[in-house]
Amino acid sequence: MSEDQETRAAALWEEGTRSLLSGDIEDAIDFFTRSLKVLPTAEGYTFRGWAFSHQGRFDEAILECQKAIATDPSFGNPYNDIGCYLMSLKRSSESIPWFKKAKKAERYEPRHFPSLNLGRIHFERGEFAEAFTEFQEALEWHPNDPVASAFLARMRTQVN
Repeated sequence: MSEDQETRAAALWEEGTRSLLSGDIEDAIDFFTRSLKVLPTAEGYTFRGWAFSHQGRFDEAILECQKAIATDPSFGNPYNDIGCYLMSLKRSSESIPWFKKAKKAERYEPRHFPSLNLGRIHFERGEFAEAFTEFQEALEWHPNDPVASAFLARMRTQVN
């Protein structure tokens, strides 16, 4: 892999990210695909999966995340994303191990997302002690997070 390949792949990935964030999903997929042809990266696969998820193509998004993990197991985003896609498919129980793996990943930002997602699952199941622990952990990573704060306030209201 040359420095030129890395630079070109990163530039295409950045264009894909801009397209995705602006809502141009097809262009985003094209940029991510072109980036991956230059240099396969965990980021490229993960974000192409994210683009697929915007089209409701969750099974394909999961496959992209699995490719990302095979490319770089230390990158945490695809673990969390698989969990989210499984939740979207109403398979929350299957998502729990993926969120736990995301929490342990060496390279992962934003670190609080897996805790938020686990908190939501526990909350929906009525497992409030576990939900409380996860939301508290999310706040340790991201103080004043509005989602964690809102769930904790809601839980306090239900308990009282």
